[in-house]
Amino acid sequence: MAEKHTPETIVPIIPSGTAGPLGILHLPRLWTKLTLGNAGLLPEDYHYCGQGFDQLTISNLGLDKDSLLAFVKEKKPTYVQFEEYVKKHGKTDAQTITIHNEAIRGYIHAPDLAKKMREELGVTDETLSHAVALNMLDDLALLHRKVNQNR
Repeated sequence: MAEKHTPETIVPIIPSGTAGPLGILHLPRLWTKLTLGNAGLLPEDYHYCGQGFDQLTISNLGLDKDSLLAFVKEKKPTYVQFEEYVKKHGKTDAQTITIHNEAIRGYIHAPDLAKKMREELGVTDETLSHAVALNMLDDLALLHRKVNQNR
């Protein structure tokens, strides 16, 4: 019988540029981070609910951060249930979603942070500073390290 392996942590590799059925970018990643964080499975170098894309999403959708965090912690919702909560307690009209998605797509890291990330990731394109792309590459690099750390 095969031994069941339980990971210490799980890298949230869903990029900020991903949307669920509501069409809201970053919302699937936010749910993933909150869900993993509440289960104690989020890597320690990740912000449970950070001041970047997480806060931008919460603010743009008019959600109360404390209520949202309590809902996820107490109810442990599926992603569909999470979107239903957002629909009920936030702003999900087409204009709000469009403005939010444009903010996510247009988010650029500060030059010093972008340079540091490119160097750490081995990215040779010195013009790459788009936060969604750099953050995704950072997630994939961490996943690669975790998978190959004991091999």
